[in-house]
Amino acid sequence: MATLPLPSPTRDAIETWVDDHLGHLFHGPAIGSPAFRGGQRSADAALAAFDVRGYAATRNEVAPIERRGASRLSPYIRHGLLPLSEVWRAVGGGPNRDVEKFRDELLWQEYSRHWYARLGRATADPVRKAPTDVRPGDGWDRMLPCLNAVVGELEQDGWLVNQTRMWLAGDWTVRHGQDWHRGEDRFFRHLLDGSRAANRLGWQWTTGVGSNKPYGFSRWQVEKRAPGLCKRCPHRDACPIDEWPDEPSFVSVDWPAEVDLTGPDEIVTHAAPDTVWLTAESLGTADPALSLNAGLPAVFVFDEPLLARLRLDSKRLVFLTETLAELAEGHDLELRLGDPVGELAGRSLAVTHAPVPGFADRASVIRPVEVYPWPWLRQPRPGSVRSFSAWRKKVDRR
Repeated sequence: MATLPLPSPTRDAIETWVDDHLGHLFHGPAIGSPAFRGGQRSADAALAAFDVRGYAATRNEVAPIERRGASRLSPYIRHGLLPLSEVWRAVGGGPNRDVEKFRDELLWQEYSRHWYARLGRATADPVRKAPTDVRPGDGWDRMLPCLNAVVGELEQDGWLVNQTRMWLAGDWTVRHGQDWHRGEDRFFRHLLDGSRAANRLGWQWTTGVGSNKPYGFSRWQVEKRAPGLCKRCPHRDACPIDEWPDEPSFVSVDWPAEVDLTGPDEIVTHAAPDTVWLTAESLGTADPALSLNAGLPAVFVFDEPLLARLRLDSKRLVFLTETLAELAEGHDLELRLGDPVGELAGRSLAVTHAPVPGFADRASVIRPVEVYPWPWLRQPRPGSVRSFSAWRKKVDRR
């Protein structure tokens, strides 16, 4: 059990703090992402700067970078700094085609949360079909400039546009037949927006184990989305990804038994809380438990056993710590390191429900005295999450 000192807010100070207090949980020195900074101010600034105009036409562009239309909001959405409902409202008034396409992407994010809340840990296995041939291997061919550039962004910045996420997942599995679990874990280790909901659904969909058809990556996508890159490639006359890959073979699997991790529809109170428990799912100032208990201190626990197993890249921990350091400027915040069950035992806690299995496991033992509903963009409804289109029709009926 350990109480941690509050970090100073500068990047250098936070990297030193992460090295000093969390350095045993990752490899190498602590280095934050040069492309993103954690914290509510950064999240609010990113949302204010996002212009939805042109999004529909440019969201899939890769290079040159100035042609990209992606919002870059996902790290802040992932940790609850930007609730989906706030982002949804923020783009209202833009061109209809762009607003519609952007909101479609927000609904895909919401679907991933519903999907994970209804399937939980069963999503670690294929939900529709399993590959019959898994080959050895654990990486990408970085001799190819297109793949080298994208893997470099993943490892340095901790963020990728959706198009290049599909490139890497398709190359990993469809072309090379490598184990999709290892690829998903590689993404999860590095992505600032990495979650077992959106990240895992993306891998299941792209690789074909959770969708009707796998995504085959080839030179065609590079020439379309990163024009000029192939012309400068030393392998342009003998490109190893010139042809479409063969489609993998699969065997059907049974749809997993569904669970319900969606949480309460209204505030559940058993006693008066004296502290707000913050989780990594919801670290924004709009967190329901935090915002509705403004006078109470808050506590966040770095889950040492979990982090020791995950071995996240340090940039993810720097991003989290920047967020917490800024939060501490306006709130009485306690930081702890250890197993949350032990660190929070016997305390009278208010918490916002998180629709993930790990929260359910810990909350069942910690037993918060007050639980706030998760701030869904679309309220969960009975029925299967087998299909995005069917799910959308269901949740759009109000």
